[in-house]
Amino acid sequence: MKKIISWNDAKQCILTGISYFIPLVVGAGLTMAIGRAIAGTDVANLGTSGIGYWMYTTGNLGMQLMVPMLCAYIAFSLGEKPALAPGFIIGWVAYNLNTGFIGGMLGGVLVGILVRLGKEYIHLPQAIASLKGMLVIPFLATAIGGIIMYAVIQGPITWLMAQLTAILDSLSSGSRFLYGGVLGAFVTFDFGGPVNKAATAFVNALYTEGITDAKVVQIMCSMTQPFGIAIAALIARNKFTKAEKETLKAAVPMGCFMISEGVIPIAARDLVRVVFACVCGAFVCGGLSMMWGNSSELLNGGFIAFPFFGDPLRALLCLAIGSVVTGVILAAIKKPVDQNEESDALDLGEELSEEELDDLDIEIM
Repeated sequence: MKKIISWNDAKQCILTGISYFIPLVVGAGLTMAIGRAIAGTDVANLGTSGIGYWMYTTGNLGMQLMVPMLCAYIAFSLGEKPALAPGFIIGWVAYNLNTGFIGGMLGGVLVGILVRLGKEYIHLPQAIASLKGMLVIPFLATAIGGIIMYAVIQGPITWLMAQLTAILDSLSSGSRFLYGGVLGAFVTFDFGGPVNKAATAFVNALYTEGITDAKVVQIMCSMTQPFGIAIAALIARNKFTKAEKETLKAAVPMGCFMISEGVIPIAARDLVRVVFACVCGAFVCGGLSMMWGNSSELLNGGFIAFPFFGDPLRALLCLAIGSVVTGVILAAIKKPVDQNEESDALDLGEELSEEELDDLDIEIM
């Protein structure tokens, strides 16, 4: 298996996937955020027409492509052209299984491995050899990848979401600070994965019953991520690459409208430390908000919703404290950027010329 994939291969292909999906996150995220801003207080009910609705819907549809695109280009980096289409399909499967961007990364590596195995061990007669890269490998990578995603991953995710919902339900009758802290941690833990989806479903269920304090926790903790990471970048500039600092220029405005996906490229490069810092900050923010009993009649929208909170000033204080906690912790635990990482980051996202594409050995075999 070492011949098929190494740790360095996996790391580099993930960085390649990130480089391709950064423009999607920024373009779709800002379009979605501006649409929310135009809609204003109607963000909870955008209607079916108008510039705000059109921009928000366009951005939202674009964000749904985030996981498939990440998965596809990770697979492409590992398996080249035969891996691209299976990567998009398995990425869409990962999106529908609510695995978040982590599931997309795993799916991309899985497809890449399957394609490499196919190239290594599948041998066809010379007369039909051209079908190997065009038909046989994409089919097998798609079919086997889909079976693995559903058979191996779907069950544990369903079980996990049920357990997380039960945990939140049991905490709701105990300590308010602990309840809000755990809810906030769940919201930020996996950037749209099963933990976040369980928290979102729980919060929305409470909202339909007229219990709106949990929704405030979700709104604010979704915003602590980009703000906290931006604070860390200000405190410890030598621990962030130039590409990451540029990404934050779009991630922070997106965060103002409760769109946290802008920081996923940064999280993907240093997953454990970024997630740990974000969870700590969200725990404090969510705990304080729940303890103070802040509620809102507006469903979402980021700063747009703050005037409709029961106590907007305390909400701002919770957000500020949670963001600072995230920033200070991340600045303390994140490793400084070395020259190799900086060079790799500067290369991300560069387009290849037609000549360079011709030099790539991705023709059908």
